[in-house]
Amino acid sequence: MLSATVMGHLAGNAAPPSFKRVVHPILSTALAGLGGAFALGYATNRPWDVALRGYLTKGAGGAALGAGDLLMSFLGCVILSFGFRIYEQRAIMKRHFGEIMSSCLASAAFGLFVTAGLGKAIGLSPSLVLALVPRSITVALALPIAGQLGVADTSITATAVVLTGLLGANFAQTLLDKAGFRDPIVRGMATAGSSHGLGTAALAAREPEALPYCALAYATIGILSTLLVACPPVRALLLLAVGV
Repeated sequence: MLSATVMGHLAGNAAPPSFKRVVHPILSTALAGLGGAFALGYATNRPWDVALRGYLTKGAGGAALGAGDLLMSFLGCVILSFGFRIYEQRAIMKRHFGEIMSSCLASAAFGLFVTAGLGKAIGLSPSLVLALVPRSITVALALPIAGQLGVADTSITATAVVLTGLLGANFAQTLLDKAGFRDPIVRGMATAGSSHGLGTAALAAREPEALPYCALAYATIGILSTLLVACPPVRALLLLAVGV
């Protein structure tokens, strides 16, 4: 499983630029991991989803650590490295503090209410729409937000967050290029608002100058979204928009 994940990432990075514009290395890494689970399940005569559960065990019930546990152990170092990049740009961030914070607040509100409104408009059930509302927020904060909204099955929320992140990581930069946005602050914050952590990871390799603003915005948008949903009047408006 570890080999499949690493090889998927290496193969994705080695692919031609035209291919990477359609299939980002993050997506190829995820697909390779799923392929590894399928191959392991086939080799051990188990369903692939059972084999996949061994990828990230967190040592629950004395289970052996999986490939995902090993890779997740590097997450703290990665997040710490974002902090250094943000600190490098502190002067610019202080100068544009008002614009950055107001944009993050607008992005948080937009993501919540537009998802709620569109979900209702296309006829999804209110319970499903509520599960999708925090889709543009990092999963660590999206699940508590879903709980505040009364979502019973937060696995739908987690799936929506991952799919949103993969779509953003794959296409956000291309869409920004086509729209003519070149400023690294704009590109970083737009990527964070659409695809949270996965978008930040995708941006790190291609546009290091935009990474500090993306990392700052993705954390700030998550915090502001949590505060908005925790506010009873805002939560009531969200439920009204969903049709509850």
